[in-house]
Amino acid sequence: MSDLFAASSFQSLLRELRREPFPDEVEAWPAERFAAMAQADVMKWNLPAEWGGIGLIDAEMLEGLRLLSSACLVTTFILTQRNAACQRIVTSSNDAAKHRYLPDLCAGKTFATVGISHLTTSRQHVKTPPVQVTPVDSGFVLNGIVPWATSATRAQMLVTGGQLTDGRQILAAIPVDRAGVEVQPPVRLMALNASQTGAVLLNDVRISQDEVLHGPVTGVMKQGAGGGAGSLGTSALAIGAACGTLRQLAEESVRRPDLTEFVDPLQDECDHLTADLQLAATGQHPDGEAAAESLRRQANSLALRSAQSWLAATKGAGYVAGHPAEQAVRESMFFLVWSCPQPVLTANLRELACASAGH
Repeated sequence: MSDLFAASSFQSLLRELRREPFPDEVEAWPAERFAAMAQADVMKWNLPAEWGGIGLIDAEMLEGLRLLSSACLVTTFILTQRNAACQRIVTSSNDAAKHRYLPDLCAGKTFATVGISHLTTSRQHVKTPPVQVTPVDSGFVLNGIVPWATSATRAQMLVTGGQLTDGRQILAAIPVDRAGVEVQPPVRLMALNASQTGAVLLNDVRISQDEVLHGPVTGVMKQGAGGGAGSLGTSALAIGAACGTLRQLAEESVRRPDLTEFVDPLQDECDHLTADLQLAATGQHPDGEAAAESLRRQANSLALRSAQSWLAATKGAGYVAGHPAEQAVRESMFFLVWSCPQPVLTANLRELACASAGH
């Protein structure tokens, strides 16, 4: 594993992120934590060396995300959305967009995010595409609603897209201050409110051809995914969240040795999942491609059970709003709804219902 994570700057970053839970408030946003990540070169992780980046391999990227989410889930989640925007630019054939955006993104001088769920899972059942795209001589015009965009309130650029009448789709890099772009106030969530996640309205938003990253093409989300960590990234965050919870629970067990009986098996499970994540990232997992779905299911389960165990251990104190254990329980629920494939959700629901596959 990369020496990067053993470096004093990264260890200092983890200590800073662990200092205290970030306020779970819509009005908050971890600007200082992002500045600290930029100082520790985190913004360079997923960008190629030609743009000033480090270009970590998948296994290293996943380990970095796991460590960061064990320290602060909300900041790491926001980072994944910024990284997703960067990835779509890096894998684009649009050199103009690369030169325009990547240097400042790599340096942490600008912040970008994505609004792409409507092109994958969100609102796929509706007859009219959430964002309609109309070709014009100079490029395209976008109209509609991007239902979920994390930290668009803080971004200078949004990677999003929509669908043409012939079914083809595009992805584009759109400045948030572009005429017709209306970032809506963040919605209040069960947890991770500091991510400032909400909708973005697009009203006759004009984009030029040199702002198009991918498309027009059928299934634009299959374009520009790159090698990337893919769905393993969500598992890395879930495992990391569990690691952070278990660290707190282990500290509680020092004062209360009776908890060791419950902490040890959870920690063993966490260590096993962490090892499996690395095997999957390097293509060495015995389950092959099926490992990603299995890992996500197990990671979700561990995140949920670890947080609830911590809450139970803290007794009444943990049930008070604002206690770290109470916040951890709410945050663990996020993994049931964030990019959660139906088979994984079904398996998690089956576990919650204590049902077997054969029943």
